[in-house]
Order: sequence, then structure tokens, then C-alpha cells
Amino acid sequence: MALAIATESPLQDDVRGLIAELNATLLELTPPEFCFHMTAEQMAGPETTVFIARDGCEVVACGALKRHDGDLGEVKRMFTRPSHRGRRIGFEIVGRIEALARSEGISRLVLETGDRHPAAWAIYERAGFTRCGPVLDYPDSEWSVFYEKNLQAE
Repeated sequence: MALAIATESPLQDDVRGLIAELNATLLELTPPEFCFHMTAEQMAGPETTVFIARDGCEVVACGALKRHDGDLGEVKRMFTRPSHRGRRIGFEIVGRIEALARSEGISRLVLETGDRHPAAWAIYERAGFTRCGPVLDYPDSEWSVFYEKNLQAE
């Protein structure tokens, strides 16, 4: 089937299922106090745009842009189901997030990811993100890796 990526509400049952799978996966790799989840309700807020990838009708991946004060955006809730990894879906979602951020005048994107997510690091680095120190109000811990991308530099 054809893969499609679009902005969608996170409040749909199938998207909630994907978010639950993402949360469970993160809790297998990271202590709960260092998992910075957003609920579907939080993701549905006006400051966040959620991108959903579907293979036919099946939800297979997600990612979101969360807007912060000023011209700062954050990449959140990136996840691709194991059945669909290796197809560059995460890279495509990051591209959509970046395009939306640029269209809104956001000049810098940041993100926090886990210390045990080398596949995620590869996606972010391929998309032009570079490692940096702690961002926003995330604690500096051994469990986190931080990235940033200056959108004005390009």
C-alpha cells in the first residue's frame, strides 16, 4: 500500500494506540523520571502539530512540532513501528516538521532523545541536526541526548 504522511488529531483511537506503544517502548529503555511523554490530549493542544504516517489505513509512525515562546520549535514524539523501520519514514516526518517550522518563521529546532536510540540519532544527524547541551527545561542527565538545528543558517 501507499504510505501517506499528514497532520492528524492524536485523539483518534488508532493514534492513541501508537502513542501508547511509543510510551511503552521508551519505558523499556529509560527510567520513568527521564521519559518526557506528552499525552494525546497535550499533543492535541494548539501549540503542537502532529504528523501521522499511514500505510493504507494502518498508523505506522508519528512525530510532532511543539512551538515554544519566541521562534523556537521542538521535535517531539518521533516513533516508527518496528514493522516499518528502515523505510526512511522518520526522516520524512522530520522533513515535514522542519518545513512547517520554516513556514511559520521558527528559526531554531531542538529536541531531546534517549541515550539508547542510535537509529533516532542517525535520522536527526542525516536531517542536519547537531548535538548540543541541554535544551528547554530538560535536565542534563546520562539518559538524554540533545540536538538542535538553526533554520536561519541555511
